[in-house]
Amino acid sequence: MKKYKYLFGPVPSRRLGRSLGVDLIPYKTCSQDCVFCQLGRTPEKTIIRNEYVPIQEVCDEINEWLKKDGNTDHVTLAGSGEPTLHSNFGEVLKYVKKKSSIQTVLLTNGSLFYQPEVREAASQAHIVKVSVSAWDQNSFGWINRPHQFIDFNQMIEGQKAFCNEFKGVLWVEVFLVAGMNSMPSDVSKISALVEQLKPNRIHLNTAVRPPAEDFVKALSRDQLATLCNLFNSPVEIIAAYKNMNDSETSANEEAIFSMLTRRPCTAEDIAGTFGMHFNEVSKYIGNLLRKELIHTERTGNDIYYIIRRKEA
Repeated sequence: MKKYKYLFGPVPSRRLGRSLGVDLIPYKTCSQDCVFCQLGRTPEKTIIRNEYVPIQEVCDEINEWLKKDGNTDHVTLAGSGEPTLHSNFGEVLKYVKKKSSIQTVLLTNGSLFYQPEVREAASQAHIVKVSVSAWDQNSFGWINRPHQFIDFNQMIEGQKAFCNEFKGVLWVEVFLVAGMNSMPSDVSKISALVEQLKPNRIHLNTAVRPPAEDFVKALSRDQLATLCNLFNSPVEIIAAYKNMNDSETSANEEAIFSMLTRRPCTAEDIAGTFGMHFNEVSKYIGNLLRKELIHTERTGNDIYYIIRRKEA
């Protein structure tokens, strides 16, 4: 398996089938420090847009992958941080569109959509997913912990402007945390804002993977199902991860470690991703544990494997 610097996967996605990820941002470079983030805390929040990685190198990798493989349902800008912080993320979307017929996806927190240039670049994607998990500046502050210069109302107005301009498919993810934004009265306020964006679909999520903060607790599927009734647009619960067997995807210890650098996974997740038997998964996981490259964390009845990150 070719090791790429900026590409990962294709990996199975709850929403996108097989998705080739494109990571344009250094680990945890973000405009927010969400309490529920599965990548952990944001060391230093920023709203400065920059060419964090060379865009030509990214496009060269995409071109090489298209020639050698090219088998995926979507190419998704996601990964280690907020992709719209990259000053040229729109060029990647244009490049994929020019070189292939594969649909492109932008997964963003939408915090920078008040900037016209960000909206213009984002409009190059076929599908855009933004996030709304708060209803005012205070709730935004304790749930998403944004950069000090991000104003909640300005952010929402920017998202509205984008939705009025965008010709593609819009998804809105609402991440609910027990005891923080999960009361029906709170969700109703979030719903009122989300409906103004006129999304094609709303995705309800909760902390099924280890979050940045220990106090973050997940809602049950039944609780999420009840809260679905507070939305008018089509709603889908995406919190439960589904394994997807793909025998065409090969795997080894390096590939599994690479997958874990992107997100915590259970053994079932890994087996489903790579079409492997659990005994083979256990062998690779055991090696990574003995090398102290990963550690385990229990969430509910599930054991997640998480990489050990070196302290700065």
